[in-house]
Amino acid sequence: MTAATRPVRVRIAPSPTGDPHVGTAYIALFNYAFARQQGGKFILRIEDTDQKRARSDSEQMIFDALRWCGLRWDEGPDVGGPYGPYRQSERSAIYREHAQVLLDKGEAYPCFCTAERLEKVRIQRAAEHISGGYDRNCRELPASEAAARVAGGEAHVVRLKVPIEGSIEFVDMARGVVSREATEFDDQVLMKSDGLPTYHLANVVDDHLMEITHVCRAEEWVSSTGKHVLLYRAFGWEPPQFIHMPLLRNPDKSKVSKRNNPTSIFYYRDIGIFPETFLNFLGTLGYSFGGDREKFTLAEMVETFSWDRVSLGGPVFDVVKMTALNEKYIHELTVEQLADRVIAWRLNRDFLVKLMPLAQKRIKRLDEVIPLTEYFFAGDLDYTPILGELKIEGVEPAAIAAALLAFVDKLDARVGWVKADLEADMKAWATEHTWKPKQAYPLIRLALTARMAAPGLGDTMEVLGKELTRRRLRRAAEAIAAP
Repeated sequence: MTAATRPVRVRIAPSPTGDPHVGTAYIALFNYAFARQQGGKFILRIEDTDQKRARSDSEQMIFDALRWCGLRWDEGPDVGGPYGPYRQSERSAIYREHAQVLLDKGEAYPCFCTAERLEKVRIQRAAEHISGGYDRNCRELPASEAAARVAGGEAHVVRLKVPIEGSIEFVDMARGVVSREATEFDDQVLMKSDGLPTYHLANVVDDHLMEITHVCRAEEWVSSTGKHVLLYRAFGWEPPQFIHMPLLRNPDKSKVSKRNNPTSIFYYRDIGIFPETFLNFLGTLGYSFGGDREKFTLAEMVETFSWDRVSLGGPVFDVVKMTALNEKYIHELTVEQLADRVIAWRLNRDFLVKLMPLAQKRIKRLDEVIPLTEYFFAGDLDYTPILGELKIEGVEPAAIAAALLAFVDKLDARVGWVKADLEADMKAWATEHTWKPKQAYPLIRLALTARMAAPGLGDTMEVLGKELTRRRLRRAAEAIAAP
């Protein structure tokens, strides 16, 4: 059977390198809808071959975020399945075996070029306007010499023998035939010198062995798909069908990034967007339900799903529109249903237990709790009344704003979210800017709470959570830097 006639198997394959991105949910939604419409399987695979960037907490966050959205997978690291392991870090032996297959077939070769040599070659070729950054120096080494150097333990990578000429084509179900000249591709690295595979080898081997029939991913991978087609050809395998979805854009048409709008799925959960709203909104970004209809359920999208309804126009991730859609969902609830939603969102016991230690020593009556802690239940804050206080004497506003954004970058890289670590980060940040605590900490307090007095900053950040903390610091920086 061909990929077009086999039972549908699709996958979402995020990398655990940070907070779960809205783009992951967007691509997962279209894979899920297609799989369910076809009676096929939806697989979650964790692509963690980049061990330098992989984070220990990120995988669980991916699980939690997709489940909050309402997307359930049939196979994956946490639920198992017949094609595991579903973490690439647990499949190293499989990749080495398949790299050796290509070496034995003469479709790949060991390359012993050092990083220094490769950089010199890259610079020289760029100066001479020669395409590609590698000169194939090791491609024609005698097999006996290459084998001896490998056996002697010489550091090397494994490269694919890319055709010297001709075109490389594949069919994109949304775009038609995509063609690139072979001369545009280097002899790509398949196995790195540390024995770990590159994304390209791992991706192709996993998709083949897991019998993936359709690869639906973001359009940024269009330029790499030719490399994957070459790998399928080298192995003698039939490639899956490809669909590349348009990238999410900000209202100004720039690529969605956390500098413009929060990109973490958890931010939208924490400000009270319904999961069904979130999926519905993502579904409208590139999919036409029919007519002018924008409000539909996941089940309705599954029932009507067709790739013919997918648009390649740049979908705009407009938070204002998402909020308006959420308003419609809220208005359609009964009062009892809305009460249940509010309780589940923030008035649940787990959240209040976190919050009460910050309020207990500051109140005399229960009616003081809500006024004292209201900023823990808000999304964005209004800095207008306290804008004149968002300052540090003798420091230019632009420098203060830049410093706040640097603090956000520090928090972005944080694994875990507990008081002691957050306080250490804050202390280190203040020291880096040669600011005393009495200068730096009031600034952070105002950015997080819009108040002069509040509970300890470590406690506040821990209870607010990562998404709201970072969002407020960014918003405060914008307010300070505004003319």
